[in-house]
Amino acid sequence: MVWAETDVYVGKLLHLNAGCRLSLQYHQVKEETLLVRAGRVHVVLENDDGVLEEKEVGPDAVIHVAPGRRHRFQAITECDLIEVSTTELDDVVRLSDDYGRVPVGTDPV
Repeated sequence: MVWAETDVYVGKLLHLNAGCRLSLQYHQVKEETLLVRAGRVHVVLENDDGVLEEKEVGPDAVIHVAPGRRHRFQAITECDLIEVSTTELDDVVRLSDDYGRVPVGTDPV
């Protein structure tokens, strides 16, 4: 759910059912920061050396995703994430997707 959209930022609420995960993806321009509002999330995030790091986080964890960084979020339990990002909502390059969406493209999550 997009709950705020202006010329300079967008706010979203993402709800993930337990066991479900978003695409392994990156953004060419879009920058985003997510707050885990409820639940536990398995985070995969590319580090400065280009290596995918994995960690489990819970409520109040903050995850910053810089442009170009591969990332994926998987719900360990039912969870809610609050995302604030720049406005390039169609800037999504999917590398892997569980829902059959275009592997490489510009579809919004």
